[in-house]
Amino acid sequence: MNFITFSEVKLRQFTEAVFLKMGCPAQDASLATDVLLKSDLRGIDSHGVARLSGYVRLWEKERINAHPNIKVVHETYTTATVDGDAGLGLVVAPFAMKIAIEKAKIYGSGWVAVKNSNHFGIAGYHALLAVEQDMIGISMTNASPLVAPTYASERLLGTNPMCYAFPAGKYPPVVVDMATAAAANGKLEIAQRANKPIPEGWAQDKDGKTTTDANGLKEGGSLLPLGSDKEHGSHKGYGLGAAVDILSAVLSGANYGPWVPPFVAFLEPSANPVGEGVGHFFGAMRVDGFRPNQEFKDHLDNWISRFKNAKTVNPNKKVVIPGEPEFDFENERKKNGIPLIDAVVNDLNELAQKLNIPSLS
Repeated sequence: MNFITFSEVKLRQFTEAVFLKMGCPAQDASLATDVLLKSDLRGIDSHGVARLSGYVRLWEKERINAHPNIKVVHETYTTATVDGDAGLGLVVAPFAMKIAIEKAKIYGSGWVAVKNSNHFGIAGYHALLAVEQDMIGISMTNASPLVAPTYASERLLGTNPMCYAFPAGKYPPVVVDMATAAAANGKLEIAQRANKPIPEGWAQDKDGKTTTDANGLKEGGSLLPLGSDKEHGSHKGYGLGAAVDILSAVLSGANYGPWVPPFVAFLEPSANPVGEGVGHFFGAMRVDGFRPNQEFKDHLDNWISRFKNAKTVNPNKKVVIPGEPEFDFENERKKNGIPLIDAVVNDLNELAQKLNIPSLS
């Protein structure tokens, strides 16, 4: 597997050009690009520019509206429901999170559910918008049904990621950003491109047996919940994924469970949907609604220090604070560029040729 490194500026120009070719307004193209690039910068390669061709294919299928009329369809002082009008989740999600933040500024907390959206990139991007305002950010989304609940052999849930982000003082924010499946589907896609097996416990084949074949999903298999099997706590991952699905979709009026529209364009959405599009859920809570900001940050710094200095079972290992590796990746990649595997570069160059824009290389 070979890597080619690109500057953030180069990738930003290329990605923005793709969204503009899709017909996105300039402001939306810039925002969508920012969300995708944040993923690559933070080392979450599965959700960055590697996903670009997927968004284009959905747009070509008329499943993404490049000019959405995003609007609030239900509202109270501290809550709202947003209709994304089938727009890019990369644009709909920040719109909704900003509403949650504005409500939190006035009332202490804000909560927004979203329907009729699409894939929204990494959950961490949206939760961190609240952190910038000295708030605790919460972000989650349901997703294409690829995960089998504990004991099941059929796909009923998505990887359904959730993120909790907390502002610290001298340290970077604590960011708990994770799929509720044993692994995100994007990691399988990376393994497929690299022609490598996946770790045991990530997926099962169509007969419900554990598989290490990265192409197992294409052959009728399914991802496993966080925990992999009942003996290792898969019922907990299943429960977390269920909570995300209910908050994101049952609450908002989006599709849930097996009715969530697939991200891949070669699979058609359900002929009998139970809602509209993909669903998200966002929350913002003012820290000073509970205690003074600086007190909280001082104590979170103390929490971080204590955990970073924990005794370890291996002297060569250390306890890692949630969000710390991504923060390190972002610092390093902003200086030295973003590496992409050659299969992704080839995919993006083919996309450039199809859209008649300058190639990456």
